[in-house]
Amino acid sequence: MENVRELFHTMTKRLELLDRNCCTVGGVELSLVQSHILYEIDRMNEPSMQQVADALAIDITTFSRQIQTLVKMNLVKKTPYSQDRRVYILSLTPEGKYVTAKIDAEVNEYLGEVFSHMSEFERETVLRSIQLLNECMGKSTVCCKPLF
Repeated sequence: MENVRELFHTMTKRLELLDRNCCTVGGVELSLVQSHILYEIDRMNEPSMQQVADALAIDITTFSRQIQTLVKMNLVKKTPYSQDRRVYILSLTPEGKYVTAKIDAEVNEYLGEVFSHMSEFERETVLRSIQLLNECMGKSTVCCKPLF
């Protein structure tokens, strides 16, 4: 069997290239981090800034700067939480939803093409294995926290 670290390193590099190549939509160019932020906001139901920062393991100061940029790009809306004005709730603007949906479609198209080179059994095996690996990484006491 190949070196396990080498397998993960290669896969990670390819996924990063995919993310980088799928981050331009209709003249809007996003960084990899900004793309991940939009994905998390879309995935969560009206998350606070802290919730998204924690999910991505980004310190809140760096995260705040990224959010300000996304607000200026008219992709994210920042709303004070009614029970605590120090907390801000994040949501995607219509343009943010469009950009996120386009990136999602491009990534899914790429993954569909990758999986087209596998049989149905291989596809299901890979997906089950990734799910199992994610679950086990979430239980690790060494790393991989605080993703979700």
